[in-house]
Amino acid sequence: MADVQPFRAVRYDESAGPLDRLVAPPYDVLDAEQRAAYLARSPYNVVHLTLPDAEDAAGDTWRAWQDERALVRDERPSFWALVQDYVGPDGVARTRTGLVASLRVEPYERGVVLPHERTHRGPKEGRLRLLRATRAQLEPILLLYDGPAPVSAPDREADLAADGARLWRVDGDFGDSFADRQLLIADGHHRYETALAFHEEDGTEESAFLMVVLVSTEDPGLTIFPTHRVFDAALPDPSVGFGDPRSDVRDALSDLDELSYDTAAFVRYERRQPQLVATSDRRPDVFVVDRLGQDGISYTPDWHEAVRRVDAGDASVAYLLRPTRIEDVFAVARRGEVMPQKSTYFYPKLLSGLLFHPLG
Repeated sequence: MADVQPFRAVRYDESAGPLDRLVAPPYDVLDAEQRAAYLARSPYNVVHLTLPDAEDAAGDTWRAWQDERALVRDERPSFWALVQDYVGPDGVARTRTGLVASLRVEPYERGVVLPHERTHRGPKEGRLRLLRATRAQLEPILLLYDGPAPVSAPDREADLAADGARLWRVDGDFGDSFADRQLLIADGHHRYETALAFHEEDGTEESAFLMVVLVSTEDPGLTIFPTHRVFDAALPDPSVGFGDPRSDVRDALSDLDELSYDTAAFVRYERRQPQLVATSDRRPDVFVVDRLGQDGISYTPDWHEAVRRVDAGDASVAYLLRPTRIEDVFAVARRGEVMPQKSTYFYPKLLSGLLFHPLG
């Protein structure tokens, strides 16, 4: 039974500057150059908190910004409607709508929140130190659920807006809408498990909650894009197979889109020779390609980039995949299994810095 509640958000005061200069993508998608660019945007940019030089320094910064009133806390708990307007990697403009709320963290074995990816210890250790230092959830995670959304964007000017995201404070009790629904982690596995670990060691009621964005699987703006596999060395693994030659990679991808998802299929691209591979394997495509292993592998959501690297001789072979279907991700998670690495590419990422969730 999911415990979804409103919360008293901390957010930037107008005195901190334009919100567009204060927000940033999540910590785990920024490289060193991007981090430096966001840090330079403003002394109050959220990256000073989410990717600090040291976690203890982030705690000092978090408290100092509140003392300076650069960050202020709402008087009453609220839910928030979030709309993100975006153009996906396929060039199509879409709008995704979700509900920002506070969720009680539950161990996976209770079946309330379902993972679909494995996590790594290193990132969780750093996030745990940051959580101890700030006692605040600085970034939301993305969760999916089946069924209609309980709220839509109000027909009025947004309360907050930045970088294609708009937020409205919404009145009402939406917690009952999620009481009997399973929630699938789309993005944020490391942060969710860090929140669980922090609550276990902290033991307080306040530490039991996490800031989340809940998006219905029925939302027309919810999309998963594929992440293609590129290998340094040729992998003639017969268990994965060679396919039917195609004269052009676009034709191969077009034919791939026409195939049923009942069995796995993909495009194998090597030496300017695209092949359409249709298998009898009934698992999602990424499970079949995952049999090739991870030696010499890299990933890209852009098939043009994958093909360019092979043509330029920077890689030997690329496997171009279809998007993993949301229902397949849910099915795998409900069986207690996990998807191979980089199976899903949910887009867009949630912005950090629109709202913060203090734990106390």
